Amino acid sequence: MRMSFLEKMDDVFKEKWKFEQETPIQSKMIPELLNGKDVVAESPTGTGKTLAYVLPILQQVDGNKMQTQALIMAPSQELSMQIVNVIREWVEGTSITVTQLIGGANMQRQIERLKKKPTIVVGTPGRLVELVKAKRLKMSDIRHIVLDEGDQLLSREYRVIVKNLIEAANTDRQVTVVSATITDEIEIVAKKLMNDPIRLQVSVDDMPMSGKVVHSYVKTEARNKTDLLRGLSHLPNIRALAFMNNVDQLRMKELKLQYNEAPIAVLYSSMKKFERQETLESFRKGDIRILIATDLAARGLDIQGLSHVIHVDVPHTIEQYLHRSGRTGRAGEDGEVLTLLSYPEERTYRKLAKDFKPVQKVWYKGQLTEGNSKTVGTQNVTKKPKPKKK
Repeated sequence: MRMSFLEKMDDVFKEKWKFEQETPIQSKMIPELLNGKDVVAESPTGTGKTLAYVLPILQQVDGNKMQTQALIMAPSQELSMQIVNVIREWVEGTSITVTQLIGGANMQRQIERLKKKPTIVVGTPGRLVELVKAKRLKMSDIRHIVLDEGDQLLSREYRVIVKNLIEAANTDRQVTVVSATITDEIEIVAKKLMNDPIRLQVSVDDMPMSGKVVHSYVKTEARNKTDLLRGLSHLPNIRALAFMNNVDQLRMKELKLQYNEAPIAVLYSSMKKFERQETLESFRKGDIRILIATDLAARGLDIQGLSHVIHVDVPHTIEQYLHRSGRTGRAGEDGEVLTLLSYPEERTYRKLAKDFKPVQKVWYKGQLTEGNSKTVGTQNVTKKPKPKKK
């Protein structure tokens, strides 16, 4: 194992390092952050980005100071909770403390925790703004800021909020932006908020333990997708995260699936905190075989051992396709990315999946088998439905 960055870490963190080797993004990112550089980092889902920014923060903050010195922003409650859990594991036995500041949780309790001046805070943009306006979170003390899922946080939805939070922090601040996909637009926006940032990039091919991921599709009418999902949920050994584009359609599908008692559940951002946690726990235990979510609700979910990612709806952009698909085939395990393809979605799918050369599969008698060997990337395999006679 290379010890390049570990040599700069305190002994308590060296002892907690139990991995055989660092991941490519950790090798590139940690030394730059320890040197005080601003960083824009792009690396696939599940490649160790969280630890790549957490370790430098832990090394650079002082837990004995009664000051909040670092802020990590995330677009979802689940991602915030996962980051906090990682930090708690690494700060055990040190004076460093961490507090979670998310919407949907009791704000007064969060205010009480802030009075104790936690070293690090992890939160969602809306709640962070509320606490700053209430003068409970002192931004001027914060010298380290991380935007996890930076492409989402710097999108038009959050951009102004995030910009104001960064500009309210200490002038001598270090800013880090990480995501699985960084578009040119996001990079331009990020640079305006950063001090001469270093751009780091890691691809799936750079990973030493990339599993084999098959990209496939099954042709179906849009109205039959619910029935197909129900059938897939009864296949042996399936454990899938499925994605839909529209939260309203997601709620409608939830009602149909509940009526038929399929081992499927849904996750959406407006769910109550305890409902989301209960749903995720049931999925992790295996009581639920397929979890359907929107992109926002699934941001940052760290679910190990997914056999499939299912695109119930074809995503709108290649960034969405990559974000979703990257959740299977992690840590050297194989996986499958399956798209339920209706005719109106075919043109978009051809553009998104052409580089993956997806294979056609057929749902027949409760089984998913390989069908037409032609690929959507090169052939128009779905016939346009004939118009009904008047």
